[in-house]
Amino acid sequence: MHPVHPTPLRPPRAHRAEVALLIAGIALLLFAVGGPVLHDSMHQHHFADSRTVGGIPCAFDVLSNLPFAVAGFWGLGRLRQLRGRAAHDALDRGLAALFCAGLVATAAGSAYYHLRPDAAGLFWDRLGMVLPFAGLLGLAAAGRVGDRAGRWTAATVLVGGLLAVLWWRQTGDVRGWAAVQLGGMAVVAGLALLPRRAGRLGIHLGAVIACYAVAKGFELADHAVWLASLGAVSGHTLKHLAAAAAAVPVVLALGRHTADGPPTAAGQNGAGRGPGIVSARSLRPVRSAAGTTRPAPRRTRA
Repeated sequence: MHPVHPTPLRPPRAHRAEVALLIAGIALLLFAVGGPVLHDSMHQHHFADSRTVGGIPCAFDVLSNLPFAVAGFWGLGRLRQLRGRAAHDALDRGLAALFCAGLVATAAGSAYYHLRPDAAGLFWDRLGMVLPFAGLLGLAAAGRVGDRAGRWTAATVLVGGLLAVLWWRQTGDVRGWAAVQLGGMAVVAGLALLPRRAGRLGIHLGAVIACYAVAKGFELADHAVWLASLGAVSGHTLKHLAAAAAAVPVVLALGRHTADGPPTAAGQNGAGRGPGIVSARSLRPVRSAAGTTRPAPRRTRA
């Protein structure tokens, strides 16, 4: 007989994904502290549309932040319907609340900044954006990797984002902010390639990334859009609308979670028996009142 050699065990997919996520975080940290120094554009505060409407300066860049607030309050309303769900939903609820509250903070900070664009206002604009970034990355990591990854990712982005904004305010160096904003969305794009864990929010991360990419395009083409539209609308105004649209897939996922309830997960990340799994106990014969036995009814898959 030939000797039987045990097959080497491969690390679980969730473990490999956690390692990859950790490596990405370390790479972004190294860029933030050791990469080339970056500064904001000289024209950072020079937006194409400076029209005053109803006494509001830069009115369209200010008022176009309202969709952020609408999406935030819409999501918070959806979250109220999730109360009383299973305990494993607590992480999803917390991260989604952080994301939605962050949208409201973003609306307030960005509107304040655009009333009088300067570095002092930009500080509050960027500070408010840290919250939805942390919530979104936490939800993406929890939904595609594991609960532990979701908690640590959200906490890391919160702390790292705050430090990056404070560092930029003191030095003018935006390396850390670029790592949080652009690097963070690159991480979301990578997580979008992984399968969603059972029982987690069904967020369409691809749609989120697409809307964000369109928003960045409009931001870069602020003056070009203004000229192409003959002064009707600026790229920065459209940037706000596209960025707010990126929140819609998250809020819609909350609605589906509310209507359908969370499915149970099978596996190491939230292990449980799904509704279509038949246990051995459920197939035991059932004794009738007359003392005879009959096979138990078979459960079919839902």
